[in-house]
Amino acid sequence: MPQAPSPSNDSERLQAITANPVLDGSNDEWTQELVSAASSLTQCPIALVSIVDAERQWFRGCVGLDASGTPREQAFCGYTILADEPLVVEDAAADTRFRDNPLVTGSPGIRFYAGIPIKDDEGFAVGSLCVIDTKPRAISQSKLDGLKS
Repeated sequence: MPQAPSPSNDSERLQAITANPVLDGSNDEWTQELVSAASSLTQCPIALVSIVDAERQWFRGCVGLDASGTPREQAFCGYTILADEPLVVEDAAADTRFRDNPLVTGSPGIRFYAGIPIKDDEGFAVGSLCVIDTKPRAISQSKLDGLKS
């Protein structure tokens, strides 16, 4: 299973994460409302706000999954933070980046993933808002636009 490469500015990005107290902490009412809205908008059973640090991704908000995070090497969101545009994986079992990922081959059995990079005020991609399904699927541009907004 290939791990996402680190962004070229990863050391600065990681400093931005540790310097921002808003990013520290766990689920709160605002992030729970955000992931609930994302899940509802896309009809995906799982939605997350994840923060990707040096070793792991941890979930700042979570719907549909009983976990607080994953190792970074398993994080789909590790790929999402590499670009300015959404990352959409219609069938993770058919995607060479993810088909051997334990989150695909085991629980929760990820097949579909759509992630929007979350950027701080300095422009560093600190994590993502993502929606996940256990079935392969597509997503419309209007739903991606809804997630972006």
